[in-house]
Amino acid sequence: MTTEPVWETHPVTPDRFEDFADVVNRNRRATHCWCLSHRLTTAEITELGGDGPHQRELAMRALCEREHPPGVVTYLDGTPVGWCNIGPRSEIPRLHRSKLIRPTDDLPVWSIVCIVVRSGYRRRGVTRHLIDGAVNHAAAHGAPAVESHPVDPPGRMDLTMAFVGTRAMFERSGFEVVGTTDATASRMPRLTMRRTLAS
Repeated sequence: MTTEPVWETHPVTPDRFEDFADVVNRNRRATHCWCLSHRLTTAEITELGGDGPHQRELAMRALCEREHPPGVVTYLDGTPVGWCNIGPRSEIPRLHRSKLIRPTDDLPVWSIVCIVVRSGYRRRGVTRHLIDGAVNHAAAHGAPAVESHPVDPPGRMDLTMAFVGTRAMFERSGFEVVGTTDATASRMPRLTMRRTLAS
């Protein structure tokens, strides 16, 4: 008898920080990515994390204490296997101020800016559960819609580019193309895709 896998997605609150780190920075390298580039300036990282070698980790820990943590972690049978950086667009400064990825309208959307699947768990359906879990998290906090800005390349894409997703990946989770931005990735224009949530 085959047991069905158990999928769960939870916001990265302080008690789940180590699970988040297991996905994005398993070896806890101080200079490795902590998924801060869209959230904080260098000065803000220093303010939140001090000036020591682990300032990025400490800054990310501080973000996890806010009303809207900076994302969600997806678990497969209790093991953290995916990370999605999601939150109100207004709380993601690099995106909020972007002149290349402008808002489609005045709707206070939530935005997905990064997706990471833990090494060893790719091609197992993690991304679909991760996106759906992130959308459910946004809906539970009153988001009217969720947007993302993937590219739709004609050939194989570098899967290590975490911010870059494929159009089909989001379409499978109910997103529709609502525009094209002036930003590019892998030499292709980024789309604006949106999933409107029930009011």
